[in-house]
Amino acid sequence: MARTLVKTTQDGRKVEVIGLAICLEGELEAFELVEVKLHPNRRKIWEAAPDATHMAGRITLTKEEAAIVESAFAAAQADILANPAAINERFRIAAMWKAREQGIE
Repeated sequence: MARTLVKTTQDGRKVEVIGLAICLEGELEAFELVEVKLHPNRRKIWEAAPDATHMAGRITLTKEEAAIVESAFAAAQADILANPAAINERFRIAAMWKAREQGIE
């Protein structure tokens, strides 16, 4: 699975896109970006990171970093659509997340 480096945090950890996931040091952080202007804690986020335009879980991203994530997601989507096994895996993961949301482990 392709890895795309988005940035390195101030403490030296790598933020990467792995498939359709945003990961911090290889651990899942988020599956989507949230615009800071739509985030409920936007004021505190902008106090801490004035140049932040997006959030990926707990990670702030600039406009340029968010563009890297979106580009990596587009490439991963294209790979998935070209591979039936990858489509099945995506459905399996989606079902797992849905079950987790409903409290079924």
